[in-house]
Amino acid sequence: MLDPTPSRPHGLLAMHPDVAEGVLPADLRARLGSLLRIDPALAFEDFDTPVAASALSRAEVLISCWGCPPLDEDALARAPRLRAVIHAAGSVKGLGIPEDRWGRTLRVSSAATANALPVAQYTLAAILMAGKRSFGLASTYRTDGFRAYPASTDTGNTDRTVGVVGASRIGRIVLELLRPHGFRLLVADPYLSAAEAHGLGAELTELDALLTRSDIVTLHAPLLPGTHRLIDDRRLGLLRDGAVLVNTARGELVDTDALVRHCAGYPGRTGRIDAVLDVTDPEPLPTGHDLFSLPNVFVTPHIAGALGRELRTLGTFAVDEVERFVQGRPMRGEVAVDDLSSIA
Repeated sequence: MLDPTPSRPHGLLAMHPDVAEGVLPADLRARLGSLLRIDPALAFEDFDTPVAASALSRAEVLISCWGCPPLDEDALARAPRLRAVIHAAGSVKGLGIPEDRWGRTLRVSSAATANALPVAQYTLAAILMAGKRSFGLASTYRTDGFRAYPASTDTGNTDRTVGVVGASRIGRIVLELLRPHGFRLLVADPYLSAAEAHGLGAELTELDALLTRSDIVTLHAPLLPGTHRLIDDRRLGLLRDGAVLVNTARGELVDTDALVRHCAGYPGRTGRIDAVLDVTDPEPLPTGHDLFSLPNVFVTPHIAGALGRELRTLGTFAVDEVERFVQGRPMRGEVAVDDLSSIA
């Protein structure tokens, strides 16, 4: 039977099949099928099978997500017709696309915008819970039973100062979500002006000053050569006693060994700072790591981004992006090669 719309570009799903089920449920796959000549039931995590190799050779639009094989020179040589890669997730750096193809023969888009809101929502929840000392008090309740409420005046969220490190896409949403809660807001970002910070409802400060002044510090900087272990032993030492470090960005932004020292304290005594970590270095943490045993440290397994019901928001963004590309309209999530040096 002839294709009734032969002008539709050929498409390919490159991701783990289980991921495809969550990111592209039936209604989104049907919509994708109206835009591309694609078998939406097939998702490839290996380009070496005959079926995958044949699909790759025809593909003009590739929709990627977690589990996508590397899109390196070898893969792209087998995809001579490929014009666009639309990533139904956040960072595109791990795709392995050679920079000399980026934006020239190949356009690349990311659903990072769609993934930003869940991360920011998790961060807001972490900040509010940490300000109440919820994680440490829950640990004490579990091990020592119910006690009277703590007499410390350092429990609660009234009159807190929150420092946001990085006015990234997520960092900006975090600032927006924090504003209604009455916090004093600081932001540190070398690419941000004081006027722009003011527009975000925050005061622009240098990083060291932010660490010194903040009750809670939340990290939203990209992982770059210059930000590796940005929060090292010296900078952790700038945090006041009782401060909280929240990291939903990248584990490598923090010196883990130094963090353990600052959070552990002395035998029989809680360390001088708390931490809420959705990302760690290494990741995953090995079983029995010190961070798991500290009552003032709360660790989750990289769940802040889109998860479960939230995954379809990534798929919706990606299918919308396919539609924009097919119709010749600008793509909302397009990533330029010049962006690679400053994004996550």
